[in-house]
Amino acid sequence: MARVYNFSAGPSVLPESVLKKAADEMLDYQGSGQSVMEMSHRSKVYDEIIKGAEALVRELMNVPDNYKVLFLQGGASSQFAMIPLNLLNKSKKADFVLTGQWATKAYKEAARYGEANIVASSKDKTFSYIPKLDKSTFTKDADYFHICMNNTIYGTKFAELPDTGDVPLVADISSCVLSEPIDVSKFGILYAGAQKNMGPAGMTLVIIREDLIGNAQEITPTMFDYKTHSENDSMFNTPPCYAIYIAKLVMEWVKELGGLEKMKELNEKKAAVLYDFLDNSKMFKATVEKESRSLMNVPFITGNEELDAKFVKEAAAAGFVNLKGHRSVGGMRASIYNAMPIEGVEKLVEFMAAFEKANA
Repeated sequence: MARVYNFSAGPSVLPESVLKKAADEMLDYQGSGQSVMEMSHRSKVYDEIIKGAEALVRELMNVPDNYKVLFLQGGASSQFAMIPLNLLNKSKKADFVLTGQWATKAYKEAARYGEANIVASSKDKTFSYIPKLDKSTFTKDADYFHICMNNTIYGTKFAELPDTGDVPLVADISSCVLSEPIDVSKFGILYAGAQKNMGPAGMTLVIIREDLIGNAQEITPTMFDYKTHSENDSMFNTPPCYAIYIAKLVMEWVKELGGLEKMKELNEKKAAVLYDFLDNSKMFKATVEKESRSLMNVPFITGNEELDAKFVKEAAAAGFVNLKGHRSVGGMRASIYNAMPIEGVEKLVEFMAAFEKANA
């Protein structure tokens, strides 16, 4: 069976070369006589894998020396609790910008452990834009300020970071990690579920400034204390070994392509192909305001639910899968992560043009 063009929001498309290499090494990883999936995480051979993965994160993302790189479990959703448990330790206040479902979940979870303040929200227009921020509304003594940098469901992205001064900026980068350069030094914590742009589900990347480690609330479970994982180099318990290995292969692929500057260039080209079509189509329409558009997730509609359903069905039959929009917003969504080739986007646009002509 031929491979389809997979526009899933996550778990998402992975580079074919990575999948082929993993297949080649499935039974025998580099002469070890065993699969990475079955080897001891305490072995010398696996130690080289996890250390190599961390080195690649540091190199590709230009991570400063005063930050720890952690490979954790529990998805980005566990970070919604882990962050307030570790950071709400002075004023017990935190600020949030609500730009979608995940930012809202992070806010609600933090409210269980301290005072969570909404400084801005785009809920009034179904999260179809990034709200303008007024610094005078920020909590001056907040323990942290949280944003979701790229909103997978709604297809929005922060074009400009909030200026939070001395308050640590915390960002969920699950759906934009490794897609373009990020100035890590502007953040206290960056976190990402791997399954959208970095590898398979099961691994969560956390990049945390060292001064934010070691002050967890008394009630914090051992496994939810960043200090636990920092002191043990992500090996306090058995890590998600295979997911880390695949992430390492993905990062090697990104490096070979030319790093994050090159990745951004390729992603901008892909996004332009799709957005240009949507902006000129008489049937299809992008749902996000232009200045807030994501490079990774592109939601669109026809304005007719029956036509939307017909499009999704016919697209799947033609080899363009997982285009149905999230259940909370409907319509369609094309997630065009790093591993989606530009040919996939071009062929999708060709199909959309033919569908529009046939259903005019």
